[in-house]
Amino acid sequence: MLTITPEASHAIRGILDASEAPDGSMFRISPQGADGGAPGPGLMLSVIEAPPPDDQVVEAEGVAVALEPSAAVMLDDKQLDATTVGEQINFSIGEQAE
Repeated sequence: MLTITPEASHAIRGILDASEAPDGSMFRISPQGADGGAPGPGLMLSVIEAPPPDDQVVEAEGVAVALEPSAAVMLDDKQLDATTVGEQINFSIGEQAE
């Protein structure tokens, strides 16, 4: 199952707090093009109010992230991390720490 670093949790909380998303909103990770187009090579982050029924929800450090089913399979043994440079947040996917 995808793990979420404290840095990524902090970044997600900050984005959700700064957005106009309603309370209870969460991040969703899906393949690019998952809206009916051909899947792209990358992943897309979006803010949603509630996850679709087939999504897997991962919770850590007070945040929840919904994973589209095919993204959940791709990210099963991965870790979501974030780095902040100025006001820019860069999310990355890496191998889970042993």
